[in-house]
Amino acid sequence: MSTSAKPTSRDDLLAETFGATLAELYERAAVSPGVPALTRALELRSFLALAEEQVDRVRDRVHEAMAPDRDMNELSADELRFDAQWLAAALDARDGYLAALGQLLRTMPAQSVDRSSRPVEFAQPQITTTLPPATAAPAPPRAGAAPEHRP
Repeated sequence: MSTSAKPTSRDDLLAETFGATLAELYERAAVSPGVPALTRALELRSFLALAEEQVDRVRDRVHEAMAPDRDMNELSADELRFDAQWLAAALDARDGYLAALGQLLRTMPAQSVDRSSRPVEFAQPQITTTLPPATAAPAPPRAGAAPEHRP
């Protein structure tokens, strides 16, 4: 199954932030890949989907191993230790993707304003000094010249 079809814990937030369903967001990204915030958000969402799937798999495996109707002779401390390490790694990855996605959504430009329809505005510098009056005395003939070398 493609990561675009896998659900994640942040799908509703993405849809709300970008104002479209996930299917529409993936279509929009395919049609106009020039929107970096959307492209990055969907990439992070794909990574998050895989990390959450790993967490689910390990959790389900541990639950199955610890089921009350399971034979205690089948329990393996080594396997559970390995699953605990695997789960820690998957949770770390999930936390990292959640943090990166949250930061991206907090720092990206507002989506409600269509930037392409606004004219570009440049700050115009203003001169705040004045020129000396025209009657000022001329500079001496050697003003600014390098000093002569004296023996």
